[in-house]
Amino acid sequence: MLTAGVDLAAEPKGTALAVIDWSRSAATVEVTLGVPDAAIARVAPDVDRLGIDCAFGWPDDFVAFVTRHAEGLPVDGGGAEGMAWRRRLSYRATDRVTRELTGRWPLSVATDRLGLTAMHCAVLLDAIGDALGAPVDRAGGGTAVEVYPAATLRGWGFDTRGYKNDDGVREALLDRLLARAPWLGLGSTGRQLLVSSDDAFDAVIAALAARAHALGRTRPVPPVYRDQARREGWIALPVGRLEELAPQGARRGEQG
Repeated sequence: MLTAGVDLAAEPKGTALAVIDWSRSAATVEVTLGVPDAAIARVAPDVDRLGIDCAFGWPDDFVAFVTRHAEGLPVDGGGAEGMAWRRRLSYRATDRVTRELTGRWPLSVATDRLGLTAMHCAVLLDAIGDALGAPVDRAGGGTAVEVYPAATLRGWGFDTRGYKNDDGVREALLDRLLARAPWLGLGSTGRQLLVSSDDAFDAVIAALAARAHALGRTRPVPPVYRDQARREGWIALPVGRLEELAPQGARRGEQG
């Protein structure tokens, strides 16, 4: 099995790609920084799952609001709902579910700084769809799946405070990660890159989340949200333990 993870930025300069080969007892990792869309699209047909750290779409209510405004039609002002109305426009169904499960709001694709990256993601998904020969299922039913590295780490029991902005915090987090996943073959060069670059770090976590999704160890889209998820996207949140992602060879070694 091969899985890949993308930490997407608004421009290729800040985009990182990680590919993990799970065919041996040690899962070998390759990480690249400054990755263009064409390189990501080329990888897509060769991997079982491709986890992308970015919203795959915009909230239905936000799209309807902006569309009516663009057409010169009256828009719903929320009335007495206030903040509840603004949040309905700002957050997707998957964001609200993620908030319920994790206690934290993901960045809003409609009103926060994620918007520029989401525009990039929309173009990237088209390129991936062309490479795969079919449009990307934004609900995660195909090769590409939306992931959220920080929530993935917290779901596996890791403290993520400060890891995005502090090399020392990131190195300590990586040590804890490798203590539980000694089968993750980074090598000295890969380790140094993950410590120095939060983009590279998150790309590897995205590839691990993609592995969880490939193994059926992520929360399914609730039936009530399936149609909405195909438009808005859906975050695949892992369930179970990080250790359950180990390659077969590593599991046999532990049993032996």
